[in-house]
Amino acid sequence: MASGVKSCHYFVDEAGDPNLFGKRGKVIIGDAGCSKFFILGALRVDDPESLALEFNTLRAKLIADPYFASVPSFQPGNKKTAVAFHAKDDLPEVRREVFSLLMKRKDLRFFAIVRDKQKLLSYVQQRNLADAAYKYDGNELYDYLVRRLFRDMLHKDDEYRVSFARRGNSPRTQALMTALQAAQENFSRKYNHVTNHARFEVVPAYSKDVPALQAADYYLWSLQRLFERGEERYISLLRPSFRLVIDMDDNRFAAYGTYYDKKKILDAAAIKDRF
Repeated sequence: MASGVKSCHYFVDEAGDPNLFGKRGKVIIGDAGCSKFFILGALRVDDPESLALEFNTLRAKLIADPYFASVPSFQPGNKKTAVAFHAKDDLPEVRREVFSLLMKRKDLRFFAIVRDKQKLLSYVQQRNLADAAYKYDGNELYDYLVRRLFRDMLHKDDEYRVSFARRGNSPRTQALMTALQAAQENFSRKYNHVTNHARFEVVPAYSKDVPALQAADYYLWSLQRLFERGEERYISLLRPSFRLVIDMDDNRFAAYGTYYDKKKILDAAAIKDRF
């Protein structure tokens, strides 16, 4: 990024999976290993370098602690906590340390969009009826959510460095760049706003190499636990950093979904009646 300009760093990851079908077209939503929701999240970090230092320092401290010496997730060969923090794989004792670290940071802002896969399934089935050649693709969903989530997040700064947690073997750099540019153009059309032609840098990366992506994973995990299990305890720890969560398929109040922010608080009670 160039010096002397206003730059912004986003770190993007997902929770759940985009899968709808298994073998022979069987619907597998909610089955073991298949989530009921797909969530895309973006963590804005003002000082990624200091966050990386804190994460790496904490992990080194835990690795050196005899308490964890024989724990499988702390064995480098297992490629779990010994290599990077990952909320799903980390021990509860480790999660508490990571949550404590994140709660102290004042430069973190989290944004997310949630897709109910049962509602998505209905859309896919209706589209198949209209077009027999149409075939659902998880990348289609991912790119759409990038466009929707980032629409209102790319018009204030001069430069954007957006790091995406890599999915599969392909970095999909151009597809993600196209999605971000489309998001900015959608904002301009919606609000009749003249774009500032901000520069974008798309960085596909593995979470083990980017601590801020590991931080984004914790935010996403806490949000996933709320939607999948109704557990509020984790999201409550990070709520001060939550800026916007779009529940795209909760149409009880508006056709475009429900928006949770500082005024409309997202908690277990808020989503209880959406199902």
